[in-house]
Amino acid sequence: MDKITMQKLADEHPMVSVERLENIYHNLSHTLLSNISGAVVEIGCNAGGTSVFLKMIINELAPDRELHVYDSFRGLPQKSFYDTLFDEGDLAASLYEVKNNFCKWGLDLPVIHRGWFQDTLPTELPNCIAFAYLDSDFYDSILISLQHVYSRLSNNAFVLIDDYWDSDQITQDSLGLPGVKKACDVFFIDKLEKINLLPGSGNLAMGYFRKR
Repeated sequence: MDKITMQKLADEHPMVSVERLENIYHNLSHTLLSNISGAVVEIGCNAGGTSVFLKMIINELAPDRELHVYDSFRGLPQKSFYDTLFDEGDLAASLYEVKNNFCKWGLDLPVIHRGWFQDTLPTELPNCIAFAYLDSDFYDSILISLQHVYSRLSNNAFVLIDDYWDSDQITQDSLGLPGVKKACDVFFIDKLEKINLLPGSGNLAMGYFRKR
């Protein structure tokens, strides 16, 4: 994937950066080229900036793979004690924006799931997942996502978690969205897998794990 395309996407979508897209490309392309079975899912797609990029990679490397994207399209849900940045209803995007972005890039639409995660994920996730991108900002949203995605992951499936801030390893002044890391700490306390950090410049921080 060329950097001109990444830069154009980043210019069009304020929450998307080239560095973030590079991480997505490296890990999704490796997953697809390794023939790990299952669909690709994005939980928290917002206006579809990263969704478009996921679809481009799929079309390039494994066009038979399904892409499923999930969003409330009503903004963020009620925040928990652990969530310090943003408020309920913030970061709202519309279903129209997602469809328009795919049309603009000449791409077929993914399978779009509209609703709160506690309503959609229990019954609307694919049975087998090869790659999951979790970008839902709040403690409850990440915890719900992990609870329902984890059991559906193929062996060696890759999960990328946006806004995973580990204050022991990241020196930026802002700790971003602390609810994300707290949800991961709670979920993985009894799991074989542990979160690895993908730090970057500016406000970029991502965690990942591979299913064992």
